[in-house]
Amino acid sequence: MGRALFITGTGTDVGKTYVTGLMVKKLAQAGRNPGYYKAAMSGNARQEDGSLIPGDALYVRQVSGIAQPLEEMCPYVYENAWSPHLAARAEGNPVSLDVVKRGYGAVCARYDYVTVEGSGGILCPIRFDETQLWLEDVVKELGLSSVIVASAGLGTINSVVLTAEYMRAQGLPVKGMIFNHFHPGDRMEEDNLAMCQLRTGLPILARVKDGDAELEMDADVLCALYE
Repeated sequence: MGRALFITGTGTDVGKTYVTGLMVKKLAQAGRNPGYYKAAMSGNARQEDGSLIPGDALYVRQVSGIAQPLEEMCPYVYENAWSPHLAARAEGNPVSLDVVKRGYGAVCARYDYVTVEGSGGILCPIRFDETQLWLEDVVKELGLSSVIVASAGLGTINSVVLTAEYMRAQGLPVKGMIFNHFHPGDRMEEDNLAMCQLRTGLPILARVKDGDAELEMDADVLCALYE
């Protein structure tokens, strides 16, 4: 049974998929047999036959070079670029936690290090009809520890600290933080990272610059985050 780690963001478009791709690539280059999983994926394009392409999964596979089949990487794929609960209302096929768990178990059975990517931030609603399911419920059910991905720019102190404190309040273990869009030597960004570390008590695991093709992190250190 593989080890796994959950990747959440402080919000949408902070570069969660980009960072996840670099993480999986690092594991693949180290020969660690990595896999990828995401419970629900929104904002995907249709092929000519009408089927949806799971864009985030495709991106991670292309960046990392892994050969994992797309169909096992995400059980719920939606066209509308909305929160999964709303996309499912428009398109049907609402998320079932049992289906998510089965898919996750199958991936963990085949791969040694499974990186599980979240949808948006930790407070993303996954299903909201007669059944209510939030992203944090998925993380708890799968028993995962997390890494928070955030932008290094203006406003990140508030979003990082609130995310970390909310996750602590919900009993969700956090291993550390990865900052994206980082510019070395930028006085504001350097201070942002220091303030986030001070207020959360979490380690900064990596700083990712725009255009980075490699994660500046030792493969053994990365592997140790997975449980």
